[in-house]
Amino acid sequence: MKSTEAKVGALVVFSAILLCATVYFLGGAQFGRTRTPYRAYFKYAGGLDPGTDVLFGGITVGKVTAVRPDANDPTRIEVALEVKQGTPVNAKSIAKLGSVSLMSSPVLSITTGTNDAPRLQPGAVIPTVETVSLDDMQREVAAIAHSAQTLILAVHSDLDNITADTRQVLANVNDLTGPANRQHVAQILANSDVMIARTSPQIDQIAKNLETVTAKMGPTVDNVNSTVTNANGTISVLRDQTQTDLIELQKTLVEVRSLTENLRAVVRTNQQNIAYTLENIRMATDNINDFTESIKERPWSLVRIKQPQDRQVPKQ
Repeated sequence: MKSTEAKVGALVVFSAILLCATVYFLGGAQFGRTRTPYRAYFKYAGGLDPGTDVLFGGITVGKVTAVRPDANDPTRIEVALEVKQGTPVNAKSIAKLGSVSLMSSPVLSITTGTNDAPRLQPGAVIPTVETVSLDDMQREVAAIAHSAQTLILAVHSDLDNITADTRQVLANVNDLTGPANRQHVAQILANSDVMIARTSPQIDQIAKNLETVTAKMGPTVDNVNSTVTNANGTISVLRDQTQTDLIELQKTLVEVRSLTENLRAVVRTNQQNIAYTLENIRMATDNINDFTESIKERPWSLVRIKQPQDRQVPKQ
């Protein structure tokens, strides 16, 4: 009885072992038929280990099978990987190190490439792009910090120069608005006002005299024109040359009369403009006086935009 049970138990155990072995070999064969191997080479493969996920366009399609130095070129790392059969890895696909998120483990990411690019054969090398390592980033940050320090020193030097120039401008403004210059400007304005007030009546008188002269020249020109006309009739028997000269003289006198009329019109027109000019000079004098008083009272207005607030009375 015990011998029969032992035989049955041995048969069961043998059957189970045979079943597991069959499943294992069938699974291994099936796995080998559904995976396509590829290779990729990097200068820096930090974080990659056998079993690392391989992503194609962000989708997990395989695993890294080996990470080792290249036997032909020890300056690069050979990464062996396998992806699902039918994954469209093409000649335009690029392999690079990456991660799904900041806190996740590294992955090997393969881009989708282009649709018209030829598909890579099993065992082919996928083109790669290097990822910046932490050491390289630290060196870049250090170089940027050094450049920033140099820039800060240059800006500080420029600020010192600007401050010195500003102080020089303020000193020049103080000299310009000093008591001597203010007194000199006030004296010039006073002399200009006196000169305008003194010459204004004379200019008015000259304008009136010109108008009177032009008014008197009108009858004189008319008389000359009449005389020329009579003389033209008197000497009509003379030679043609003399008659031509008299005609030219008559034309000249007509032009003189026209010129006289124009001069009279100009004098009449400019009489009002002269008055406006004198009035503008008086207004300009008043504005200069106001500007001088403003500089005397608020010399800081030349360099400041806003008026400083009044000082508060201290509370007791």
